This record gives sequence, structure tokens and C-alpha cells, in this order.
Amino acid sequence: MEKHQQKEAVHNQERGRIIVRTSILGIAANVFLSVSKIISGFLTGSLAIMLDGLNNVSDVLSSLVTIIGAKWAAKRPDSRHPFGHGRIEYLSATAVAVIILYMGLSALTESLKKLNQPSEVVYFPFYFVLLGLSVIIKIALGIHVKKTGDRVGSGALSGSGADAFFDGALSAGVLVCAIINSVFQINLEAWAGLIISLFIIRTGILMLRDTADDLLGKRVDRALISRVRALICHHPQVLGAYDLILHSYGPDCHVGSVHVEIPDSLNAREIDKMEREIAEAVYRESGVMLEGIGIYAVNTADREAREIQDRIHEMLGKREGVLETHGFSLDREKGVIQIDIILDFAIKDRQALFEEIRQELQSAFPDYHIQAVLDLDL
Repeated sequence: MEKHQQKEAVHNQERGRIIVRTSILGIAANVFLSVSKIISGFLTGSLAIMLDGLNNVSDVLSSLVTIIGAKWAAKRPDSRHPFGHGRIEYLSATAVAVIILYMGLSALTESLKKLNQPSEVVYFPFYFVLLGLSVIIKIALGIHVKKTGDRVGSGALSGSGADAFFDGALSAGVLVCAIINSVFQINLEAWAGLIISLFIIRTGILMLRDTADDLLGKRVDRALISRVRALICHHPQVLGAYDLILHSYGPDCHVGSVHVEIPDSLNAREIDKMEREIAEAVYRESGVMLEGIGIYAVNTADREAREIQDRIHEMLGKREGVLETHGFSLDREKGVIQIDIILDFAIKDRQALFEEIRQELQSAFPDYHIQAVLDLDL
């Protein structure tokens, strides 16, 4: 596993370099555009062009935050952060969102002022060329940055790319307003600025929502969960895999635990060997570290226990809202049946349905005490 960890470290370093290179490209383009637009807006008296330039300033700041986040995320694990520093990217993405949201609110304030006090705008041919060039640069930059961010799994980079793409569309709107103003003498500056500010605010809110989900612990991608579960179940001694929990410590770092059903005939040495083989295969094929593998022992020689288990599965399989049952265990000495039940999150009162099911099982098997657990759809 050590070789795989070294390979993972090299991958993280290369990922960090890609993020930094892409961010530097974005900084260079946005510095040029922001300086050009702010100067042009000041000379022409165009609020829309000036706000478009300030929007590019926010992109520069966003890229700087992204670089800092990538540098921190590439740091090796230490005693205080044994799972690495990957989550710093969630914080950097949050910082990007706050910057964008602040710029949008500031732009909104200025636009509302201009609605009440419109000012005269004077355009020159050079400004039309500049706006047209800005549209091309921003759209091309947005497509490139977002694709790169999606490829390397950087939320901050993907967010910056999406923002740049929308910036290109907004610059196109500013260009249209400038043409209308020059040809028809209809001043749409304040309205254009208002639209720009609303788009900026929307981008900031969406980014905050996404990064908040990451920080709160959103559900891991189902494709990864299915892949890990399939790798576990591929082991010949595993009869089923349940309660798979994956914790994200960054875009490429997941640590998890799982319960597996195995025959009750296996001894401790065989179980230890099986667990090591499962952990190695899962890490090698998916990069996920399984820090704990719990055991459900399946009755293989007890015919009555198997019949009771099949009957329970049949009963609950007909119940609407029941997604899965597992972890069946029968203890004759204590007179106890244990089972985990997973109910759909869409059910309004899951606890009430669970209690109803438990009572139904208790009535069906009066000689045993039913110890049921309301499990989660992970």
C-alpha cells in the first residue's frame, strides 16, 4: 500500500501544478481585461464597462485564492492533519464565493444609483474592439478553466471557469448596450450594470451553496460508492456489503468503513486475511482507504435461522419505503433477532413507519425479542 500512497502523493503534486498553471493564465488574462475596462469606463463615463472591469478584478482575486488553496492542499499529511490538507480547497472555494458575492452586491448598489441619476456616455471605436475582444477571451478562458477544474477535481477552479464563461456573456451584453447607445441614443448603462450585478450575485450564491455542501458532508458520488461496493463484494468470502460510509478529506482523498456479510464458519485468521485483501484491493483500484471493516456473520448451518431470515426479507420486501434489510442475526439463548432496516428518506415520518414494521415483526415472531435498527440510506 505504501507504493500506492507514494503514487497518490505524486498525483496530488501534479494536480496542484495544473491548478496553479491554469490559475496564472486566468490572472494574466483578467489583469489585462480589468485594467483596460476600468480605464475605458472611466474615460467614457460608462458604468457598465467599469463594473465589467471590476468583475474581472474579482476573477483575479479568485485565481489568487485558488492558487493558495492548491498549494496548501498539496502539502503532505502531518501529525495534526493525518489525512492531508485537501479540505483547504473547500475553504478557498468559499473565499472565492464570498469575494464574488461582495463584488456583485457592490455593483448592484452602484447600478441602482445610476437608475436614478443616469450620466452621459461617450464611446469611441476602440472601446467596441476592446469589448469584442473581451467576449472572446472570457468565453475561451471559461471553457478551458472549467474543463481543467472538472478534470482534476478542483471545485474552486471549476467555479472560476463557470464564472469566466458567464462574464463573457455579460461582456457581450455590455457591447450590445454600447451599440444601442451609439446608434439610437438610448442609455441602457444602469440596466446593463444591474444585470451584471445580479449575475455576479447568482454565481457567488451558487458557489457558496456547493462549498457549503462539501463542508457539511454531502453524499459521496454514487458512482464511487457503487465501485467500492463492487470491489468489496468481488472477494469470494463476502456475501454482501452494507453501511458503506465514505468521508471526504479533499477531492481525491476518501476514508471509509463498511460492514460485510461473511459465513459464520470462518475463523479469526481467515477473517483477518480477508480484511487485508479487501482493504488492499479497494485502495489500489479506487484510492479509498477503508479504515474499518465490520462483520455480519451469516448463519450457514442453521436451517431454522435461514428460514426466519428469508421470511423477514419477504415480508419487508413488500413494504413500500423499505429499501434494504441486512445484518440479520438470531440468538436462541437470549431469544433475540437482530436486523437493520433502511427506509427511504422521502418518507415523511420514518420513525413511525419503522416502529410499525418492528411491531409487525414482533407479532410474526412472538418467541423472540426483535431488536431492529433504523439504518440510513448511505
